[in-house]
Amino acid sequence: MAKASYAPIFETVSGALNKINKKSPHAEDQKMVLTTHRVAETTSKGCSRVYLRDLASITRSTPVSDHEIEIRTLFTERLEWVNARAKNLSTLSQDQVAYLAQKDQPGGAKTWKSYLWKLAKAAVTGE
Repeated sequence: MAKASYAPIFETVSGALNKINKKSPHAEDQKMVLTTHRVAETTSKGCSRVYLRDLASITRSTPVSDHEIEIRTLFTERLEWVNARAKNLSTLSQDQVAYLAQKDQPGGAKTWKSYLWKLAKAAVTGE
């Protein structure tokens, strides 16, 4: 088995190192290079893995279902709401005070973005 040594600047390498350009006429010949780094405590130093994927393994084989379209639409609506709320100067101060008040409570949103998403869920879906 081959071993890779990384330069000291790279402690871990994880994610897609090379993606397939689906619009290329040579997409069938390209490979996607994925790497992972396991962070579990082990006695082995070889915690990195490299995988090669071809176009067939990343091409969807089933049509998008109505449920998936509904979820994507809901996500888009909430994202637009969050972005608009984050830039709304008339509610920004009140939102920041409310965020800080609930942050350390059980079930409270720990980050500003998660707090806005929690508000969006209640506002967009009425929950």
